[in-house]
Amino acid sequence: MHSFLKKRVVIPVVASAFLFVGVSFNQDFFEVAKQIEIFTTLFKAVNANYVDDTNPADLMDKAIKSMLADLDPYTNYFNEQDVVKFKINNTGEYTGIGALITRKDGKLIIKEPYKNFPADKAGLKAGDEIVQIGDVNLIDFKEDASQLLKGSKNTKVDITYLRQGKTLKTQLVLDEVEIKAVPFYGKVDDKTGYIVLSQFNKKASLETKEALEQLKKEGAEKIILDLRGNPGGLLGEAVNICNLFVPKDEVIVTTKSKIEKHNNTYKTSREPIDTEIPLVILVDGKSASASEIVSGALQDLDRAVIVGSRSFGKGLVQRPVDLTYGTQIKITISRYYTPSGRCIQALDYSHKDKDGKAIRTVSQNYNAFKTRKGRPVYDGGGVLPDEVIEESKTSAIAEALLKNDGIFNYVTDYYYKNPNLGTAIPTISDADFMAFKRFLKKQNFNFDTETEVALKNTLAAAKKEKIDGSIAAEYQQLLTALQKSEENQLNQNQKEIKKLILEEIIKRYQYKEGLYEYYIKNNSEIKKATSILNNPSEYKKILQQ
Repeated sequence: MHSFLKKRVVIPVVASAFLFVGVSFNQDFFEVAKQIEIFTTLFKAVNANYVDDTNPADLMDKAIKSMLADLDPYTNYFNEQDVVKFKINNTGEYTGIGALITRKDGKLIIKEPYKNFPADKAGLKAGDEIVQIGDVNLIDFKEDASQLLKGSKNTKVDITYLRQGKTLKTQLVLDEVEIKAVPFYGKVDDKTGYIVLSQFNKKASLETKEALEQLKKEGAEKIILDLRGNPGGLLGEAVNICNLFVPKDEVIVTTKSKIEKHNNTYKTSREPIDTEIPLVILVDGKSASASEIVSGALQDLDRAVIVGSRSFGKGLVQRPVDLTYGTQIKITISRYYTPSGRCIQALDYSHKDKDGKAIRTVSQNYNAFKTRKGRPVYDGGGVLPDEVIEESKTSAIAEALLKNDGIFNYVTDYYYKNPNLGTAIPTISDADFMAFKRFLKKQNFNFDTETEVALKNTLAAAKKEKIDGSIAAEYQQLLTALQKSEENQLNQNQKEIKKLILEEIIKRYQYKEGLYEYYIKNNSEIKKATSILNNPSEYKKILQQ
């Protein structure tokens, strides 16, 4: 089972993998043996002679993970504890609380409770900080706290949490929580169906098929498939989802590796559901991997119009391999190619810049390919939509606000100041935007731009060298200029930021389902997709250019 996840997760490879490296391995055999011998003698010397007691397992764990980090973000080693956590966290159905939780700065925060699941039933809300689980106080708990929320069905777990400065208690009753690949589907208008596909887990194609068939029963004659924010998953599911819309025996993706056995061609193997229904696929900068196989393949086959912004650009394939003593490695084994022959990988991990970062392929170095009908498409930088919507791109300032929870924390504050909003959709006014900026200042929000981080590091170095006094005025001048620049960026991207604030507000009062209902009526990408689908001549023109 190959993995096409953008995010860095974990799994398997094999010591016996050396058996499959062929000629290149024979040529490198002496060098590999030499380096292993050097490392072995070094490792023994350190453990035998270092002035303090060492932990051999920790040393080796760090050595292996540091080595692999230099290759790419997707080749990961999992020690025994990592493997256990991975198996718990990545099954399709598992006992849990039904909420997205995150640990940030040592705090365990509820990011999003799912409607009618245990966390929601226990009254937990987005923004709540869990400080105690059962008898375990999380302040000094350094392990993975989410594991404390696992257990058999109907297990009762006492929770202590902080909300708006108050300490509260509740009790969770654990239940089977199904992670849905298709969290929502519905109709934009009488003839247009809308399907959200959020991940490529083992049920992705089944749930997409069921949604498609149900929408057709309800009269849908056109389909919008939303892959925005979808980080990827299983290759087979990507092929099966393409198979819903294209005939049996169609080549969807090929993988190429230096090892012959990893070179594969993946074709559709089933009878399709509908090869004629007009189809628009939505993508954005967070659509990756398997999302790019589906959008890229259906673009190459002229089977769908792609709308949105350029996708992430992950054209690498990983394979899990078991190692000894219950450890595993997930290793990049090949690149994948869409039907036209393009690889959409954006970062070249074999070439690094002076800071050790992978070099991004620039547009002038993209190679041109042809779709089945002869339309030009390009490799090297993700899937470029047929219809690019500029406002669907996330600006750098908005990315910082999302990453560092500026919008999330403001909306938490807003939620408790406006308890009776219900299903009403508020307008984010200029006054609200001013309130948002004041909130950021009050919270001393850090945008953590590269410039800001570098400036703070400069001051830290100056303090260490005891020369900070002599540059204090200049530092303050630069900091003030930087803060003014950040405020200018906030103002310049006001429309985008207001939209993100509104979406987070809707999610707080109406859950994710309410946000999708709002999208159907108001989202610009969906409006554009509907417009294209409602104009058959435009739809055909795009696919026949």
